[in-house]
Amino acid sequence: MRRAIAIVSCVVVVIGVIAAVSYRAGRAAGAAGVTAMRGGQPVAMPAFSRVVFLSRVNNPRSTPGFPGDPVFSLRTVFTVARDGFYLQDVDEGEHTGTHYSAPCHFHEDALCANDLGPADLVLPAVVVNVREKVQRHPEYHVTIKDLTRWRDDHGPFPKDAAVLLRTGCGKWWGPEIGARIPTYYNCGSAEGKYRQPGFSEKAVRWLIDRGILGNRGALGSDTFGPDPTDDPDFMESWLTLRLHRLTLENLTNLDAMPATGGWIVVGGPRNLEGSGAPGTVFGFVP
Repeated sequence: MRRAIAIVSCVVVVIGVIAAVSYRAGRAAGAAGVTAMRGGQPVAMPAFSRVVFLSRVNNPRSTPGFPGDPVFSLRTVFTVARDGFYLQDVDEGEHTGTHYSAPCHFHEDALCANDLGPADLVLPAVVVNVREKVQRHPEYHVTIKDLTRWRDDHGPFPKDAAVLLRTGCGKWWGPEIGARIPTYYNCGSAEGKYRQPGFSEKAVRWLIDRGILGNRGALGSDTFGPDPTDDPDFMESWLTLRLHRLTLENLTNLDAMPATGGWIVVGGPRNLEGSGAPGTVFGFVP
């Protein structure tokens, strides 16, 4: 028994040394990054100084549901006092709260959640800030000019990237709906029930043509999705959800991310034949 304990102790020490060396190597590498394995391929991974949540807590009382989606509820099934452990029953659609969408959300015979690889969920991220334009027009379409101006200010977009749109609509997060009151659904405009900004179709095609949305990548937003509400065909999502690409919806804390140089990790269930899932999205800040 003592021998077994000694062996386990040695293993723990070795793991600790490896972790410490790896951490120090990452810190020393700085912006140059260290070589890591992502989905079986070597990728330059930069060191980071902190991690932030880019996803919201799933709460039925505060989470706005997309019109027509299943109603979200939590029900306590077991309690510590009565059963010795605590457990809830979660009843929700795959696209409740902060979530990712897999390609099969819009395309037959495309990749579903269980088909995605780990590398598809770890991406370099950029944040495009259009809050001022959205304040003037709650259904603002992000243009190619917006993206080229971002490039002029911050340098080239990374390839296979998550392009995250900061609109400011998250200020109004909540389940209230009304045509004449400020809500999440109308981006605080109080001018109609459903008014949210998004990417223009031309802007998405521009990102795809340049490999920014490549074999991998994602479009994300602090709204219900990357599509403006005056596009009933969801063309921006339809274009994005090909190959191994994702959409990320109902994000938050985008102000904590740099315009460029950050990374994201998308965590969440990978349901069999899932069109996506509620997720915890982590933002890594250099």
